[in-house]
Amino acid sequence: MKQPGASGNHSTASGRATNKPKGGGPHKKRKRVGLIWLLFVALFAVVCAVVGYLLIILNGERILSANINKLNLNQASVIVDRNDKEVSKLVLGHEGNRELVPFKEIPPMVQKAFVATEDKRFYEHSGVDLMGIGRALVKDVIARKAVEGASTITQQLAKNLFLNADKTIFRKGTEASIALALEKHRSKEEILELYLNRIYFGKGQYGVKTAAKFYFNKPLNELKLWEIATLAGIPKAPSTYNPISNPEKSMERRNVVLSLMQEQGLITAAEKEAAAKEEYDPDVVPKQNAKYLSYIDYVVEEAKDRTGLSEEELLSGGYRITTTIDTKAQLAMESAFKNDSLFEKSKDKQIVQGSMVIMDQHDGSLIAMVGGRNYEKQGWNRVTKQRQPGSSFKPIASYGPAIETGNFFPWSIVQDEKQCFDNGKYCPSNSNRIKYRGPIPMSEAIKESRNVSAVWLLNEIGVKKGLDFADNLGFTLDKKQDRNLSIALGGLTHGVTPLQMARGYGAFANGGELQDPHSILNIRNSKGKLVYEYDENSAERVMSPQTAFYVTELLKGVTQRGGTGVRANISGRIVAGKTGTTQHGIKGLKSSANRDVWFVGYTPEWTAAVWMGYDKTDKDHLLKNSSGQAAEMFSTVMSKALEGKKKLGFPKPEGVIEKKPVQAITGLTGVYSPDLVAVELNWNAVTEKNITYKVYRKGSTESTFRVIGESADPMFDDMQIMPDETYTYYVTAYQSDTKQESPPSPQITITVTTGMDPVSPSPTPSDGIVDENGDGIPDGQGDEGGIIPPDEQSPPPEEGDGGGNVSPSPSPSPSPSPSPSPSPSPSPSPSPTPTTSTRSLPGSSPSASASSSPSSSPSGSLIWP
Repeated sequence: MKQPGASGNHSTASGRATNKPKGGGPHKKRKRVGLIWLLFVALFAVVCAVVGYLLIILNGERILSANINKLNLNQASVIVDRNDKEVSKLVLGHEGNRELVPFKEIPPMVQKAFVATEDKRFYEHSGVDLMGIGRALVKDVIARKAVEGASTITQQLAKNLFLNADKTIFRKGTEASIALALEKHRSKEEILELYLNRIYFGKGQYGVKTAAKFYFNKPLNELKLWEIATLAGIPKAPSTYNPISNPEKSMERRNVVLSLMQEQGLITAAEKEAAAKEEYDPDVVPKQNAKYLSYIDYVVEEAKDRTGLSEEELLSGGYRITTTIDTKAQLAMESAFKNDSLFEKSKDKQIVQGSMVIMDQHDGSLIAMVGGRNYEKQGWNRVTKQRQPGSSFKPIASYGPAIETGNFFPWSIVQDEKQCFDNGKYCPSNSNRIKYRGPIPMSEAIKESRNVSAVWLLNEIGVKKGLDFADNLGFTLDKKQDRNLSIALGGLTHGVTPLQMARGYGAFANGGELQDPHSILNIRNSKGKLVYEYDENSAERVMSPQTAFYVTELLKGVTQRGGTGVRANISGRIVAGKTGTTQHGIKGLKSSANRDVWFVGYTPEWTAAVWMGYDKTDKDHLLKNSSGQAAEMFSTVMSKALEGKKKLGFPKPEGVIEKKPVQAITGLTGVYSPDLVAVELNWNAVTEKNITYKVYRKGSTESTFRVIGESADPMFDDMQIMPDETYTYYVTAYQSDTKQESPPSPQITITVTTGMDPVSPSPTPSDGIVDENGDGIPDGQGDEGGIIPPDEQSPPPEEGDGGGNVSPSPSPSPSPSPSPSPSPSPSPSPSPTPTTSTRSLPGSSPSASASSSPSSSPSGSLIWP
């Protein structure tokens, strides 16, 4: 029988048990399961690490044992021409570009310098530096990019000895495994000896002994501290830090090495300071006798740029590089550059230098290239170095963009008067024998390389148009510093390279299409797989075909009789081009000697650029002769290079206006009319159709002529006159359908005075004006010299002679003029000398007089009412 009390107690106890937590049992169970899994994962990780370590060790041992005597370095790449004929082999490990040296013959300071620079814990780690890896990771994380490597000397040796140039995710692990194996089987001295004998030093040089001979022409035991530090700084980036290619960067890297050596107690602060001041002399490099060096060096640089491969990978990868070289043209160029008679003689060991490049303007193929006289392998390639272009830049910054506007043509009249621009800030001058010629056709201005005309033309179209046109041709000028009128004369902030000039002129030669200059057609690896191929569809239209044709017509005149580039002529070939010189720019030196001389030109087949000058210019190293010597080099090389080549011509595009010379104005006379209060101008009409007449005037306070009106009849009334002022007039005939303008008429000069009788002027021929064919101008006249002896020349425009920031002027357009007066004016017959005639004008008290200028302007007298 149940006892109520017992039942109640049980119920109560049961109730209390139900409401009480169960001691956290499930939670503790989950914690125990988590700990078990954590221990299991840790154990698994340890096992994996041990197995991985064993696999790494075993893999390294396997590779080392299988390849202990194998050197995977000597798979040379080959350069061939477009016909697959071998041009050069980029040999490695042979012919003196590697020379082994035993450890005991390596000076201690050389050993210490490389260890301090590449792996300061070399003697403490066992092939892989875990501390170094950690330090590198921290720096990379802070910088958010890879800024420091962690490969030890042993790892670098493992890569050089046993691994190829392929980059895979497994190579780094393999590299580490070989490094660990090497440390087990070789002593630190043996490893360091192998490293210093195998490492690459740029310029095709392997091993520290070979590098010392190549860069300093001396054995290891004769190296000075600064030379040792220079060598120790190269392996990080051989093509960047070798002292021949980049002397400034090499010096910066050397100072880093010296700082590391001082920090590690290897040298004193005084030794570091002294070594840091030393400058490298590239003339100590031993001379080499080989062909095609400039071109081969350019090919290697282009291959690096196009493929992303390093220089060492290209040299040792067994690649086959098909190039665009024409060996006949290349040898002709190299032969000319060995001919001392084609260069000025220097007074000391620093010789006059030069460079030249030929490009096929139709596809951008680089045909031949020489980077300098006595050029050495991987030397200073002046084809890619900037210099000031002088007047050779006029077609790019002035004449080309002016014609592209559609408002100017080769026969358009440009001004050649002494004048200032940009509110008087920029005052260019001519260096021609006949200083200024007044209004002349554009063709004559460029033929004689007249500076003021080029600046005037750029001022008319606006500097921005000049900058934009140059930019389209591949010249990236400084938008702020170069935004001024001096660019018309080639005064640039950073200069241009011969290769850029050849490319730019190539667009004129190629009907307005700009090509990408290239020396490589394709690259295949050792297995024949295509690695790179040039895109033949890279041409870009940068100007109209008509502009290219007109500029070519202008530049053809430069090489003809009376032009500055007459010495560039090639028998039986059409040649167009432009000369250029830059003044020395040395403060306080009064001399007409030049810093740079150029000729850039083209035939219908090829385009070429020639530069000459000194690498380092000072008062003792200037060119006495002008750009005629560069033009002669062009002719010498191109004549040989084009022998046997089919002769082509420049195609004439549709829309080109045929130039039919418009008859010049004759019989210009002027008389003052008191009734109109104007100067009445009259002249003889021309016989061509669609003719209007442009009237030009210049006041006594003005520096240049300007159009004051246009008339359909052979008469014009100038009502914008002032008493006591002198005006000079000339008139041209303009044919609207052909957009051609005649040569200027003879000028008349009229002075408005008081108390004089009226005079009707008689015209006379102008003594100072030549026709647009340049008759009467001696061969070679102009600021570039042509064939004029140096002592007959005035200084050419100083390079960089800037005009400050210039506000572009609007393109020229005829000014509206008052209607011609119906009253006829007397038109006396021309006479050989200036004459004066008078007639009374009733009701007048003041008078005007006209007098001839020394240059034969007709004269007359006018009465002011």
